[in-house]
Amino acid sequence: MYEASGSAVFRGHIFHIADAPTVDQARSHLVSVPDGALVTTAGGTIAWVGPFAELPTAFAALPVTRTGFILPGFVDTHIHFPQTYTTDAYGGGQLLEWLDECVFPAESRLEDPGFARQVARNFTRRRASVGTTSALVFGSAFAPAQDALFEETQAAGLRLVSGRGIQTVGTDSAATLLTSEEQALELAAAEIDRWHAVDTGTAQTALLQVAIVPRFSLSVTPTTLAGLGELYDSVRGRGVYFHSHLNENDRPGTGEIAAVRSVYGTKTYLDTYDGCFLPGSARGGTSLLGRRSILAHAVHCQDSELARLADTGTSIAHCPTSQGFLGSGTMPWRRTTGFGVNVAIGTDVGGGDEWLVARVLNDCYKAHLSEPGEASVAIDPAALLFTGTLAGARALDMEDRFGNFDLGKDADFLLIDPDRWESLALVLANAVRADDAALAAEQTLFALLLALREPAITGVYVRGRRVSVE
Repeated sequence: MYEASGSAVFRGHIFHIADAPTVDQARSHLVSVPDGALVTTAGGTIAWVGPFAELPTAFAALPVTRTGFILPGFVDTHIHFPQTYTTDAYGGGQLLEWLDECVFPAESRLEDPGFARQVARNFTRRRASVGTTSALVFGSAFAPAQDALFEETQAAGLRLVSGRGIQTVGTDSAATLLTSEEQALELAAAEIDRWHAVDTGTAQTALLQVAIVPRFSLSVTPTTLAGLGELYDSVRGRGVYFHSHLNENDRPGTGEIAAVRSVYGTKTYLDTYDGCFLPGSARGGTSLLGRRSILAHAVHCQDSELARLADTGTSIAHCPTSQGFLGSGTMPWRRTTGFGVNVAIGTDVGGGDEWLVARVLNDCYKAHLSEPGEASVAIDPAALLFTGTLAGARALDMEDRFGNFDLGKDADFLLIDPDRWESLALVLANAVRADDAALAAEQTLFALLLALREPAITGVYVRGRRVSVE
């Protein structure tokens, strides 16, 4: 359960990316306040941020909670609820083999409502423990399991966007997860009516929201995609999301991308989501792309696909940890962001085996520093923080509500005590720092993100309320 609270002051070293920059501008928008104060209102919004020594007298009598560091809550833009117990599963191959050998059998177990409730409880507890205040969650094929996920999330007071995983065609190992095309549309529509913005009645303020989520293009047919396009047209104005996978595995001849283009006869993988899913990329329905559309991976995009993503405001959920685990390759950072596509971070549990967004940012830095030649980039600490916080809020089209500590936004934040994780405390206390104050702040932030572990996260807050999951 989350704990209600009144107005309060939180004192510690504050880091956040102010305003609304692009990833390339994040460095100039990095705010570092070594002895800072974050003031929250009784309504759960941010009333003031600045040096504690300059705290306005209007807040002087408020209770003060001291900590080491204060960060915006992490935003995970791609994580699989039914794969809670599937991290580090050995499937003997890359994406398609892993799905058949590990994922489809594991996800089928959630047909049991009691087991699904257990998974939902453990999933919610785990994401709270790592400070993921907002998550775009790839859901279960089974409606009772999705109900359990929404109910556990609501009880915890966390943010959630999720939708049942839609599959109308598949291999034998996925048989339990399949529905007819008609039933797929009925179940998706019913979930939207039952859960979308149920807590506040409006997508602009809701903690609970729904997405339309086909697993990927190989799990549906042109008929399914046409029906999903019609459904999305009817609910897009209500703020419903679209979420799926794109260009993850490019194994020559037998990988995901080759299979999609062979089955559909399209010029690009993205065409299948853009309404152009008939042979030759002829239009067969309406586009599923847009400001509330997020596609995971995008490792092997053509230039035309990146340009289209940027033009439509569709975001990418970048999942470097799982891309390494499944041998998918590395999303080219410079090339992708150079097209102006918004790139946010995703853990991709269970293809990814790190729940903590900071651990995935650690992998993100290493992966892109290791890109060949001129593609190599040392992503600066502010850009890393941006990718794990504000970029995620932007991907969810909720940047006006959370993602940083701009005044008036919802107070979604983490308290971090380095003394709870000795390795982190030693690095922060004893590492060499530059004489230049700005560079020293970046060095501290970098160490904080890359060395952070779960025990050091001592407080998780959404709308100013402390999250406590039993």
